[in-house]
Amino acid sequence: MKKLFKNYNFEFDKNEIKLISSFSKQVLKQLNGNDQYFSEIRAFNSILEKVQNGAESVKLTKDEYTRLKNQLRENVKHINKEMTKVWFFKKWIYKSLLIQYSSLLEKHFSE
Repeated sequence: MKKLFKNYNFEFDKNEIKLISSFSKQVLKQLNGNDQYFSEIRAFNSILEKVQNGAESVKLTKDEYTRLKNQLRENVKHINKEMTKVWFFKKWIYKSLLIQYSSLLEKHFSE
């Protein structure tokens, strides 16, 4: 049976907050200045503000939750694809990023 209501309150640790804030900054930097992605920019600005607020619990809206989850999934897919093409040093860097993003997805954004 499907749940009627989902809890969007998250308890992120210090490393996850750093990872989400750097990821949000990266997305904002890439999308900044393009009016086509206004809703994405608004959602990630809000996520960044909430994460950097310093509160123990971060409450996301459903829109912010789905956008963050989808962007993280796409980033994991991209890193997996890139890892097959690169040599040792870049693979080593990508592997640590992949582990961090995958653990974040599994811990907080799996259904």
